[in-house]
Amino acid sequence: MARKIESLFLDGPAGRLEALLEEPEELPVGAALVCHPHPSHGGTMHNKVVYRLARGLRRSGHVVLRFNYRGVNLSEGSYAHGEGEREDARMAISFLNDRYPALPLTLAGFSFGSRIALELGCETNPSAGARIRRAIAVGFPTVYKNWSFLDTCTTPRIFVQSTRDEFGPVAELESVYQALPEPKQLFLVEAQDHFFAGALEKLEETIFLLG
Repeated sequence: MARKIESLFLDGPAGRLEALLEEPEELPVGAALVCHPHPSHGGTMHNKVVYRLARGLRRSGHVVLRFNYRGVNLSEGSYAHGEGEREDARMAISFLNDRYPALPLTLAGFSFGSRIALELGCETNPSAGARIRRAIAVGFPTVYKNWSFLDTCTTPRIFVQSTRDEFGPVAELESVYQALPEPKQLFLVEAQDHFFAGALEKLEETIFLLG
């Protein structure tokens, strides 16, 4: 089938949320939610890393949903210190559940969005239940020291990090990663900074090869 791109608004907890849904060229093998970086620092669903993350997932056969948190661009509401943004993402999961009930679900995100994806993926009773296949954290920001929610998480977690990430230095991430329970994977991408400068194609290819 032909690739399909749909702009839409979701009914979020604080008002409508601007979203973009993309279906792959072939029958989808899964559905994926991609969460963007911190809204107070210019993060949107059109961020270059988010775009590449979404494209890598779509190329591997996933229906991909990106959305803007409350207060970003055309999304209603205002920044809610992470708690509201997590609820926005939870609502987006429900949308994917309703629209694609038979597809396994990948939760993914970049930077601040990687924390949102991991937090929801590691919930004891996530809204998507056993359908959550994995959580992909790109540019996980270890500068935010509270990562205790990962300590007992058994959802498969995949970390993809720039080798020169100033907000998640490799040495610190590796220390966190080594202490985490299985199943888990870590991929390092040779890049210039947190935003994968000079390596966006390599990032996309890494995501694509995850399948």
